[in-house]
Amino acid sequence: MPVQRVRRVVRKIDPWTILKTSFVFNAVMALVTVLGTVVFWSVFVNAGIPERINELGLTIGLEEGITLDGPTLFRSVVLMAVVGTILMTGVFTLAAVVYNLISDLLGGVELVVLEETPAGRKGRRAPSLPVT
Repeated sequence: MPVQRVRRVVRKIDPWTILKTSFVFNAVMALVTVLGTVVFWSVFVNAGIPERINELGLTIGLEEGITLDGPTLFRSVVLMAVVGTILMTGVFTLAAVVYNLISDLLGGVELVVLEETPAGRKGRRAPSLPVT
């Protein structure tokens, strides 16, 4: 297939589309973070590391030792994931609005795209409609 170089200019990014897309992306990443924390914590506990850390704290002279509380960790991770999702969605949407303002002044971002044309349509152009 013949390949043709085509220039495209991105002049506007729809903030509503960025809002929806970035919210879904950030929500999925927050879910991955929370599930990764759960897996990490279960491996951490099964290896006996919290008990060893507590024993180390008692050995170096801490009276109460060092206690690692799983539910407190999970609450803080979920809270950070929710706040991060909302914050990053807002940042991405604001960046789209700022891009639109800047592209009004400078003309946008120019991309060079390679476009494949089918063999049967090599020399033909699309029919144009008469202008009245």
